[in-house]
Amino acid sequence: MSDLGDFTDFDGDDDGDDGDDGGAAADETATAASSAETDGPAADITPAESTDDETEAFAEMDVTPAGEDHGVGVISATEGLRISEDGEETELRAYVTVENRSDVRIGKYLLAPYQDGERLFCRITALEYAQEFRADDATEIHARRAMRRGDIDEQDFKFVATLDPVAVLYSEGSEAHSASDSRAAEPRDGDLKRRMTDRVPKPETVVREATDTKEIKTGLKIPEDGVFLGYLSVGGEKVRTAADPPTIDYRLTDDYGDGDPLVFRHTLVAGGTGSGKTHSAKNVLRQYLDEDRTYPVEDGTRDVSPGLVMFDPQDEYAQMHDDNPDLDGEFARRLEREGIAYGGVDDTIAFVPKVEGASYDTSDHRAEQVEFTIPFSMVQDNPWLIAGSSLNGNQYNALRFLLNRFARDYGDGTYQQFKTFLDDPALREELDETGRVHEATFNAVKRRALGFDGIFDRDARRITERVHEFVRAGGISVVPTYHINNSRTTVTVVLALAALIVDQKLSNDPEYERIKHTPLVLGLDEAHNFLSEVDSVQGEQIIGKFTEAAKQGRKERLGLFLITQDPQDIADPVFKQINSTVVLNLGDDDAISAVNIPASLEQKVPYMEKGQKVVYSPDNSEPVELVGLSKCLTNHE
Repeated sequence: MSDLGDFTDFDGDDDGDDGDDGGAAADETATAASSAETDGPAADITPAESTDDETEAFAEMDVTPAGEDHGVGVISATEGLRISEDGEETELRAYVTVENRSDVRIGKYLLAPYQDGERLFCRITALEYAQEFRADDATEIHARRAMRRGDIDEQDFKFVATLDPVAVLYSEGSEAHSASDSRAAEPRDGDLKRRMTDRVPKPETVVREATDTKEIKTGLKIPEDGVFLGYLSVGGEKVRTAADPPTIDYRLTDDYGDGDPLVFRHTLVAGGTGSGKTHSAKNVLRQYLDEDRTYPVEDGTRDVSPGLVMFDPQDEYAQMHDDNPDLDGEFARRLEREGIAYGGVDDTIAFVPKVEGASYDTSDHRAEQVEFTIPFSMVQDNPWLIAGSSLNGNQYNALRFLLNRFARDYGDGTYQQFKTFLDDPALREELDETGRVHEATFNAVKRRALGFDGIFDRDARRITERVHEFVRAGGISVVPTYHINNSRTTVTVVLALAALIVDQKLSNDPEYERIKHTPLVLGLDEAHNFLSEVDSVQGEQIIGKFTEAAKQGRKERLGLFLITQDPQDIADPVFKQINSTVVLNLGDDDAISAVNIPASLEQKVPYMEKGQKVVYSPDNSEPVELVGLSKCLTNHE
């Protein structure tokens, strides 16, 4: 009798004589088994040897699955399987097999095929272990067993990935064909396209990692050509494919055939100190100076290379004149194969503002240096340059009136002549008596208009006389300001030159055709110092001018390229016109919130290493992580 009891037939009248019959039956069974061993196919079924006459053993079966595994797992319907217009109601999960679990990461891209050849392109958004059987593993016995064994038996647990459906991939005009291994049909020929997710995959559909460049670029809506920004990555690691090169290059749309080039729809680069912000900015700007990059102007009658005007508070961008000595031949050949522009730009000039008490002397670059001064006549069209941050509306209107009166009396006068003009007591009395400008208002304007002696009309050629040098197709004009110690002077110089470009771009009757008809990238480092939202007339005028320039940029071939470590300080009307946001490491919560990127990427920003970045450009692609080039494409010290 076995440990579980005797389950043989029971007869109350049985006197035990059936034992012999049972022995005979056993002998007959053994004989039959012995005979089966010599009679062919039946030999495969061999009972195990019994250690007890009353116990019959089961035959051992081979449970190893036939065939070869492919993919990382299968779609699971255990907790529901649903695709919904409301993303929060979507339920899409995949069971990941044991051998694939160590390679799966949040952010990786997967493909789930449909039976007709279409594919669901999705991204892993969560990973979790769930118990395979009803058991409690939080016990002393389980803990000690695991501690002594030294490994983990993952087969006791389910490993489940939550998927976010990104798009459905399909080939227009192609025919599906059946695969030999019973997988879903794959499309042949035809251009791969994407559409919104409108189908749910079947349960137990095999999911595989997306490793084809075309599939990934189509799924994420990344253009094939355009301005290079970096390589697609997940968690700081480049996404690898079976192609050559194995990386996936990320580019910004730069062809009117695909819509307006995104350079003229403005870019913001945000990153903290040490994040690689300047390195990344130089590499992107270098692409715009590629000799093969041109844009149509003047109703498409000709194509012109863009120029770059860069305001530089740290004296770093004039280095773009020089080659990077660390860029070796092998690296250069790789860049050439991938169509990435590199090397110094010979046509780089440092336009140095001549201001009182400041001298520019540097050995960090070999670019030509040209001095200039700002003529006071530029204030006529932009009174806010000397308005001061505390001038109210009434006082601002008085300043405009005084400047017009000064121009009538002095013509193209200097700042010193304007000071003399304001010192005239007869003028003040006349304006007060006629009710044009109250005496107190006149005095307030005069106080705030003083203190600009070191800025205007210095001993150098006027910038208005150097416009043909300042704005050049395919050239870089850098305006360094690090040598200027006075912040008021710096702001006045930068805004005066920026206003010159913006005014001429927006004008229907421009004075300088060179500015009007040259595609321009206007770069502004530490942009928060110039485009902050200030509650004053001057602030309103500045923000209004740059907001209008941003709105008209695509039509006038003017692109703003803003660089900052404090994006939260940039005025909202300007910020709303930014289409492409490149975010490197930021440690400040307010700064991270201000860049307005998806929450799934926002939480990664504080942990990104130097050169890692997030790109949010809704009109170009899905939000993605990138890794930039390890070397700067021009000199960068």
